[in-house]
Formats: sequence, C-alpha cells, structure tokens
Amino acid sequence: MAQSLSKIYLHIVFHVKCTSPTIDEEHWERVHSYIGELINTTGCQTLQVGGVANHIHAVCLLSRNENVAHLVEEMKRNSSRWIKTLSPKYKNFAWQGGYGVFSISQSVVDKTIRYVQNQKQHHAKKTFQTEYIQFLKLYNVEYDEKYVFTD
Repeated sequence: MAQSLSKIYLHIVFHVKCTSPTIDEEHWERVHSYIGELINTTGCQTLQVGGVANHIHAVCLLSRNENVAHLVEEMKRNSSRWIKTLSPKYKNFAWQGGYGVFSISQSVVDKTIRYVQNQKQHHAKKTFQTEYIQFLKLYNVEYDEKYVFTD
C-alpha cells in the first residue's frame, strides 16, 4: 500500500466580524488555547495560536487527512459557539466570513511562531489591517481591498 507523505505548515489568519464585540484581553489566553485544541481535534498539529482583540493567528501542521476549508470551519464555528459562553458581552460574537491562509516553509516556522507569540507588542505599532494587507502582498494573493475587511 502506498503511503502519503506530507509536511505542510500553515499560517491561518481571521478576524472578528465588524459588527461583533472584540475579545477582551482577559480571555485571550483561553480563546487561543481553545482554538489550539480544536486544531488538534481535526488531526492537525497546533504549533502556536495567538492574536489580539480583533483577530487570530494560528500556526499548524496540516494533517494529510484534512483540508484547509474544513479545518478553518471547525476552528471558527466551534470557537464562536464557545466564546459566547464566556460572558453575556459575547452573545452576538462572530468571526468574519472569510479567512487568510498562507503556507510557510520549514525554515521560517520558528520565526512565524515568535511573530504570533508577540502579537500584543506587534499591534502596539501596526494595525491588523496594515498587517493583513502586507501578508496578502507578500504572498502575492490577488484581492480587492473593498472586500477584505467586510463581512
């Protein structure tokens, strides 16, 4: 029987829906941990989850039995439900409809993990919108800016 061998690292980014409440800093660690558990539940391997009030970054190793769309759907759908249980503030919580996903090479995995770990410091200097556009340009992703931050 032929064996399928793969090692695909992903950097996944998605933001809170524009009409949704943002995530309070006191809940960041729990939310990141929960999303990491959801990634692992799909058979993928969580390497790092982080973010700030209005968005999430996840670095993971894609399982050879999983696809990106299903992985992100599981992350967003289940975390959204769970976040609503943290506080009445989050009763209308929702993630954006889309997401960004970027493949990363083995040579930059550690650098990407450090980047995700330092989101609070990073966003003291740069907005999420600026960061996200830079990722899209870096990876040569075609996009229409008027749709990138709408829900």
